[in-house]
This record gives sequence, C-alpha cells and structure tokens, in this order.
Amino acid sequence: MSAEQRLKDLGLILPPPTRPVANYVPYRIGGNLLFLSGVGPNRPDGSSIRGKVGADLTVAQAYEAARICGLNLLANMRAAAGSLDRVDTVLKVLGMVNAVPDFGEQPEVINGCTDLFVEVLGENGRPARSAVGMGSLPRGIAVEIEAVVLLRG
Repeated sequence: MSAEQRLKDLGLILPPPTRPVANYVPYRIGGNLLFLSGVGPNRPDGSSIRGKVGADLTVAQAYEAARICGLNLLANMRAAAGSLDRVDTVLKVLGMVNAVPDFGEQPEVINGCTDLFVEVLGENGRPARSAVGMGSLPRGIAVEIEAVVLLRG
C-alpha cells in the first residue's frame, strides 16, 4: 500500500509545509537524499507546544509534541518530493527534547515521531535515530526534530 493511501486510511491530514522563521530553507535535495531542517510542534492554527519536559510537560504530552513534529516533517517531505510515495526510507532522525537536567526519557518522547513514520511508511519509516536532551530550544518549544530521507528516483 502506498504511503499516501496509508495516510488517508489513518485519517491523517498533513498541515501546510512549515515556513522558515530565520535564514534557512525547510529542505534541500542532493541526489536522492532529502535533508529536512528541524521542525517544532507547530499546530496548523499557529500555536506550538512549549515548555520543559519533566517540569511543564509530561512524557505523554511531549510524545504528542513529537508526533506533531512528525506530521510537519511528512508535510515537508511531500512538499519536497511531490508525494510521500517517493519516500524510499527515512534514514536518520535527530530528536531534541527541551527537558529538565535530570530527564532521561528522550527516546520515549521521540517515539511520537518515529511511531508515526512507521504507521505511514511501514518498516522504511524506522530510522537510525538520536534522541537527546537540550537545555533550551528556540522560542521555548518542547521538541525539535530533523531528518534525512532517501527518495526514489
């Protein structure tokens, strides 16, 4: 089944592609590699999930923030490739969690994004991955995630 069909079957609607808030582009393509800039948990209404995980937000709330990041990354993949059906494999994900110093559940948070990728893209959505804690993230967002994707020719 195609990724676009899985998206429909799951009842997921992708938001509009994210717009840069500084001097960068949302993605770059080099050969068959798609490099996606980091995105935050920005909802279509313009609001974002902000706060420190472990103080202001629970792991479950941060998981949802990471899932929203995943939807934004899928929207940027579609914008770059024309269709999610051109996505061969999500090669690498870097997930950054704005957390209190002793927080250690970054992998569980970033699962929000990678679980979504597997739902939509199947096993090819399961990336190599890093999940790290940060002392802060831009504008106080809870999570930021970037990815590298292999496109079909």
